[in-house]
Amino acid sequence: MVKKLKQMAEKKATSAGGLLDSAIAGSVKDSAQQIWLAGMGAFSKAQEEGGKVFEALVKEGLSLQRKTQAVAEEKIGAVTSKMTGMAGEVQAKAGQHWDKLESIFEERTAKALNKLGVPSAKDVEALIKRIDELSAQVAKLSGTAPAKKAKAAAPRTNGAAKPTVKVPTKRTAARKSPAA
Repeated sequence: MVKKLKQMAEKKATSAGGLLDSAIAGSVKDSAQQIWLAGMGAFSKAQEEGGKVFEALVKEGLSLQRKTQAVAEEKIGAVTSKMTGMAGEVQAKAGQHWDKLESIFEERTAKALNKLGVPSAKDVEALIKRIDELSAQVAKLSGTAPAKKAKAAAPRTNGAAKPTVKVPTKRTAARKSPAA
């Protein structure tokens, strides 16, 4: 009897479960159908509006790129002007140092030349002035017109001295005649 009761309970459970299963299955089937249709509608909308959204994103990207370029150019300009200023300062300082080195070199060279007895340009100018003064005094005392400045101050064209012509003297002529 226990067997029969178990069988009857199973039949009732399957018949009740079958009704339940068919109702649940139907609602799940309807829900799945609605989800499918919603997905198809979303896909269709995305296809229609996808081009519009893409164009809007491209426009936003362009405006963002322009803004970033403007900011970058501004920063580059600021950095460039700052570097230019720093380069100018460095160049000025370097120029000052070169001027100092040049003056030190000139002073030391002048001292060395002075120790060797080489007259400086100032010394030569002072001597020329003194010679002119003395020439004027001699001319005044002798009663003649003062002579013009010496041609020693005239610049040489090629840096070579003019060749001198030797005039034979009696001694050189006497030496040459016995040998001839």
